[in-house]
Amino acid sequence: MIAIGSDHGGFALKQEVKAYLEKNGLEYKDFGCYDETSCDYPEIGRMVAHAVADGSCEKGIVICGTGIGISIAANKVKGIRAALCTDCFTAQATREHNDANILALGGRVVGPGLALKIVDTFLNTPFSGEERHMRRIEKIEE
Repeated sequence: MIAIGSDHGGFALKQEVKAYLEKNGLEYKDFGCYDETSCDYPEIGRMVAHAVADGSCEKGIVICGTGIGISIAANKVKGIRAALCTDCFTAQATREHNDANILALGGRVVGPGLALKIVDTFLNTPFSGEERHMRRIEKIEE
């Protein structure tokens, strides 16, 4: 199960991502927002992050205008490693090296075509499990 959420600035891109998830048979839970009415990204980011942290969802995707604010909010939740990605290389690297569990996107930064490639890369790249990366993640958790 993928947790997904956006503010009004990421709503349109979230709709594209949800269509991608449905097309690929991936279950998701939408934590809002549900239209383009102005809302506060920290609330949405926190809800997605808690769903990932408590294990009810395996990974998360959060989207705001830039992806910055919502990723900061998500990263306040213990156990969350949210990564803002603007290309496929960073999406791959953050999964392989950081075992990131939430992808952050900027709805006003990346277009839907690139965003869906980033989502695909993030969801399909496993953590490398290398000792040096595990050691670094443990230091982050401290």
